[in-house]
Amino acid sequence: IGYDSKDDAAVYQVSDDIAIVQTLDFFPPMVEDPYTFGKIAATNALSDIYAMGGEVKTALNIVCFPEQMDLNILGEIMRGGSEKVIETGGTLAGGHSINDTDVKYGLSVTGVVHPKKIYPNNGGRPGDKLILTKKLGVGIICTANRVQEASEETMQEAIASTLNKYAAEICRKYEIHACTDVTGFSFLGHLHEMMDGTLSCRIDGSSVPVFPEALEAADEFLLTAAGQRNRNHVQDFVKFVNVPFAMEEVLYDPQTSGGLLVAVSAGHAKALLQELCDAGLPAAIVGEVTEKETAEITVEM
Repeated sequence: IGYDSKDDAAVYQVSDDIAIVQTLDFFPPMVEDPYTFGKIAATNALSDIYAMGGEVKTALNIVCFPEQMDLNILGEIMRGGSEKVIETGGTLAGGHSINDTDVKYGLSVTGVVHPKKIYPNNGGRPGDKLILTKKLGVGIICTANRVQEASEETMQEAIASTLNKYAAEICRKYEIHACTDVTGFSFLGHLHEMMDGTLSCRIDGSSVPVFPEALEAADEFLLTAAGQRNRNHVQDFVKFVNVPFAMEEVLYDPQTSGGLLVAVSAGHAKALLQELCDAGLPAAIVGEVTEKETAEITVEM
């Protein structure tokens, strides 16, 4: 798997039973606490390995940091990142840093997967159920928090850096045809990539797990520029039926370290959902893949 399918990571087969999964991701801080930022950034980068069905093996730090800034801040960022890599069972094997005007942090990650057990993002089949494993609205919640309009409880839940490792381990027991992680391109943006111009899907908007405060903030127009870019990019492929403006915005909202979006065979969907929920994940069946229709993505409420 290369860049042709806009997938989450590259996959290179090295033997009959081993393929290497490679990904890279880094960005500037989205929260004030450096330790929390490090955890979120690392969780986000590591997620691409799980979205491909793989296991994390090694990671390398990517650091941009101003020379005049307190190095203890950098230490906290890297401590947060290191803890998440250790949680995966992988090894943090070094990295590279440069002097820059702004702070940026992330990881280059290498994992492994069996060549016959790769999760492409565009392998869905008509009849597959779509399952989302985390709530949407993180971008809007962070925007609201910057103007003191988000509750402490919701903010803490939104920035919780739960690895997609646990959802991925459960998914391996079931017939998964496609998978991606919902990040900067939003739920609808990543769903558009999953359909790959050959399939369509119908989404039940009332079933999509969402932070209630994100809907409230969207109604107050506490939106993100990236969310508007996502809307401009994907709106021609989406048909909304009785969907409120706030919910539209949440579906276009860029997520940081979002959940997995999985296309699973219909016969396995209920059992997979039950196991995900039993593990404490706010997962839900949010829709179904169909043959290609006039509208690529139809969202109804």
